[in-house]
Amino acid sequence: MSTISVRRARVKDQAAGSVTVPRRRSQAEQGKRGGWWRFTLILLVTAVVLIPIVAVVGLSFTPGLGSTVKGNFTLENYSNIFSQTGVVSWLTNSLIVTVVTVLVAVVVAAPAGYVLSRARNKLVSGYSLVLFVVQSLPVVSAVIPLFILFSKFGLVDSLAGVTIIYVGSTMSVAIWMMAAYYDSIPIALEEAAWMDGASLLGSFTRIVLRNSLPGILSTAIFSFLLAWNDYLVALVFLRSDGNKTLPVGLETFFQQNATNWGLVMAVAVVMMLPPIILFAFLNRYFSVGGIGGSLAGR
Repeated sequence: MSTISVRRARVKDQAAGSVTVPRRRSQAEQGKRGGWWRFTLILLVTAVVLIPIVAVVGLSFTPGLGSTVKGNFTLENYSNIFSQTGVVSWLTNSLIVTVVTVLVAVVVAAPAGYVLSRARNKLVSGYSLVLFVVQSLPVVSAVIPLFILFSKFGLVDSLAGVTIIYVGSTMSVAIWMMAAYYDSIPIALEEAAWMDGASLLGSFTRIVLRNSLPGILSTAIFSFLLAWNDYLVALVFLRSDGNKTLPVGLETFFQQNATNWGLVMAVAVVMMLPPIILFAFLNRYFSVGGIGGSLAGR
């Protein structure tokens, strides 16, 4: 009887194996088909996004009105905007405002986000609620009151006044972003540092911040893009040509040269280059794989 039962069991296993193998193959084929569909969709979306950028870059190398260059390609537009317009001043102002905004936002948001992530009490909960309310308010609703207030302190038509507004508008989101990343770092790492004699500040600087580079970079890029691309606040607060940032300068330049697309697109390319360079340089630092291995063997 035992021999017969063993044979029956083998026959059942073989029958089951013959049924499951085609299923596994079909699942693998479906996965490949789904992967191709996803790849095609991503390719189409990427093409739609890149077409305007390619058009802008292509027009920037096209000879404009009054150009003496023969052919369809020229670098004359770039030499003209740097020698005959205020692009250098606009670019410098934008870089100053953006860099200061990023530095202040990261320096303040890093410890504030740590408190929001680790502390659990009514005061922190109220602070978190205030941040959420501030984050939900549009900047447009505060432009006129801020203009009246800043005019009393001489901050209208000043890069310092615009920088203060940018820092305030990015702070709430920056703190939330840092707190969300701190939540992904195991608190056991800090507890191990405390057992070794490290202080709260020491564990924060040596353990948490060292493992928070992707979160810090994400916060910095968010602050950078908000300050770099802002148009409304700069348009309201900046009046003189020497204090204009690049978005406002580009709009003014477009009004004056609406028919010369080559020059206008050249200024647009200059405005696009810093974010592209920033993303290309910082892309390799977005990695979180080392955090999980810190607790191996515990």
